[in-house]
Amino acid sequence: MTEPNEVADRLALLDWKRRVVALYGEVRSTGDPVEAWRRWRSVRDELFATHPQSPIPPDLRDSFGGLPFYDYDPSARVGTVLREARPEHYDIATSGNGTYGFTRFGTAEFELHGAPLSLEVYWLDGYGGGLFVPFRDGTSGKETYGAGRYLLDTVKGADLGASEGGRLVLDFNFAYNPSCSYDPKWVCPLAPPPNRLSVRIEAGERYR
Repeated sequence: MTEPNEVADRLALLDWKRRVVALYGEVRSTGDPVEAWRRWRSVRDELFATHPQSPIPPDLRDSFGGLPFYDYDPSARVGTVLREARPEHYDIATSGNGTYGFTRFGTAEFELHGAPLSLEVYWLDGYGGGLFVPFRDGTSGKETYGAGRYLLDTVKGADLGASEGGRLVLDFNFAYNPSCSYDPKWVCPLAPPPNRLSVRIEAGERYR
C-alpha cells in the first residue's frame, strides 16, 4: 500500500505541474511580453518560496528572496526559422548518473544581437513526448548556471507557444535554471554539445 506521505507528495507534484501549465497559459495569452514576463517571475517566486515541491531546499525557503534575473531585453525575443533535421536519437547526459532519451527533429536558426546562431530542437522519447530546447552560452559558469538553462520543456509545462507567423519563438528572457541547480536531489538533462553557444546571452535567469 502507498504510504500517506507519498500520496501527499504525488498530489503536491500534480498541483505544481498544474500551476506551471496555467502560468505558461497566461504567458501565451498576454499580449505584452514584458507584462507576461513580470507575471511569470512573480508566480515562480511565490511557488519557489512556498510550494512543497519547490526545488529550493526546505531549510532555505524562509530566507529565499526571489530568483535573480537580467533586466528584460526586448531584443532577446527572437523568431526562428525551424529547419527540418534528420532525426537522430540522443541519450542526453543528466546531472545524475543516467541519461534521458531525446530525438533531434529540427534546428532553430535565428539572429541575436547581430550574430547568426542555431539551436537543435529535441523531442522527448518517453510517453507523451514533449519539445525540449536547452542551451549553454558565454555566461554559463559565471553569471548563470554552468550546465546551462532551459528555454522550452513542454512536458513540464514550459511552453511559450508554437509560433508567430509560422516561426518558432525563442524568448531568452524566459530562460530558466533546471531544478538540479538549486538542489542536487533533482536530476536534470543537460545542454548537449550542439546547443552550447559561444556568445553571451544576458537575458533570463541568473545563478548569482
